[in-house]
Amino acid sequence: MSTVAAVPVFEQNFDQFLHYLQDSETGTTSLSPKRYGQILRLDMQTLATQAHVHRNTISRAPDAESVQRYLRESVRVIRAAADVTGSVEKAIFWFKNNPLAPFDYKTPQELVSEGRAGALIRYIQSLQAGFAG
Repeated sequence: MSTVAAVPVFEQNFDQFLHYLQDSETGTTSLSPKRYGQILRLDMQTLATQAHVHRNTISRAPDAESVQRYLRESVRVIRAAADVTGSVEKAIFWFKNNPLAPFDYKTPQELVSEGRAGALIRYIQSLQAGFAG
């Protein structure tokens, strides 16, 4: 029987979320693919597919620019969503599950995988402006 590590609850504390993602195993300033996968409940094969890298790259070269770029872009989008929703967990749920009509009903996670994080951030900002104004 395998045990699943407990995922911390971040609520409104994005800095705690980001700190948790820091790769403490390598002591670098990189984001940990393992911890990202744990929080988003993704296996490493799925994460590799989304990042468009070979499955071994995630475990053998987690600091690779292609891996880190995907993780950074995902975190940017999750941050923007957390600013709107007021919760890291709500933002993660939205990121993984919400099909967006303006983007042919693709989820934010799919859009980041396609390299469309910038368009997604602009979309979130437009929602925030509409909500605030």
